[in-house]
Amino acid sequence: MVKDMFSKERVCFELKSGSKEEVISELIEILAADGKIKDKEKFKEAVMHREEEFSTGIGMGIAIPHGKSDAVTEASIAFGKSIKGIDYDSMDGEPAHFFFLLAIPTESSDVHLRALSEISRKLMHAEVRDRLLKASDFEEFINVFN
Repeated sequence: MVKDMFSKERVCFELKSGSKEEVISELIEILAADGKIKDKEKFKEAVMHREEEFSTGIGMGIAIPHGKSDAVTEASIAFGKSIKGIDYDSMDGEPAHFFFLLAIPTESSDVHLRALSEISRKLMHAEVRDRLLKASDFEEFINVFN
């Protein structure tokens, strides 16, 4: 269940980043501070490598960067929100406002694919994105996924 991959220690409702690479670094810091990543640079390489293949800015203001690496101690997600939006090379050319960074250990099977599809399915609905935009604490945030 994707909901179990979230934690109040891994959400940021006011990202400071102004670029794609900065937002990825900012979310990696959150994961590292919570003990989910043991080597930030190694994990960032995995995420950026994935971004070079294909941008994970899926449109509608959503980006779901992800990486599989042995630098990850436990499958987890960091969430960040940017009200003003960040240019993320999204498919629709629009800035991204919601960022879900998935950190997946190398030996994990398809946990990230399930998480990716669950998040994208939920966020296809405008009312869900509106609730996410208004969320200012973890309880409001996690209720979006209930």
